[in-house]
Amino acid sequence: MPTRILLMRAAWPAFLAACVLELIVFALVDPHDLHWAGDALELSRQAVYTAAFFAFWAISAVACAVTVVLGWPEPPAALAADRTE
Repeated sequence: MPTRILLMRAAWPAFLAACVLELIVFALVDPHDLHWAGDALELSRQAVYTAAFFAFWAISAVACAVTVVLGWPEPPAALAADRTE
């Protein structure tokens, strides 16, 4: 299967999951109320939304990529080697 198809099998669901997470988290949390190491974040709301979106996307992409890898069929060479033993 082409690599771009495998990539999209992980990237597209991860993007959708990041969108949903962004909506849920920031419906409940105001970015100006966030603190890091005891200090208020000195970022604009838009910067916090953007950073959080990419963090959510990266985490979701890793989870989706693991799912794609676990769903790979066993290579034919490995199957043939198992049958000869």
